[in-house]
Amino acid sequence: MLSRLLLLTFPALLLAGCSNTPDITSRLSPYRIDVRQGNYVTQDMVAKLKPGMSRDQVRFALGTPLVADMFHADRWDYVYRFQPGRGEPQLRRLVVFFEEGKLARVGGDVVAETGTTAAPAPTPAARIIEVPAAPKKD
Repeated sequence: MLSRLLLLTFPALLLAGCSNTPDITSRLSPYRIDVRQGNYVTQDMVAKLKPGMSRDQVRFALGTPLVADMFHADRWDYVYRFQPGRGEPQLRRLVVFFEEGKLARVGGDVVAETGTTAAPAPTPAARIIEVPAAPKKD
């Protein structure tokens, strides 16, 4: 009878002792990896684009587009999604427009990298990026 009483009391005492411990689950959470998907396009890559570039030249500068829609053959979409292990996901889009097989304009939310990490960069809004015209050759 005494052994049965000890078998019932001992686990109850152990559980009661654990109830006063700090929240251990916040420190023992599983590791979550960073997930990167799509085309990573930097401002330096976008700066290499010039009006009148061929599709092959644009593909060389930016890489193969993530979305090349057959219904919109003159539009390439570069989409990049970064999901950190902890934190908010980031989504970047860049759209390249062609006219008659040549680069016409670029739109999207790619921002310049500042090189400093003191303050987080603001979330960019979608905008049209004008590609400067190539100088005329005589």
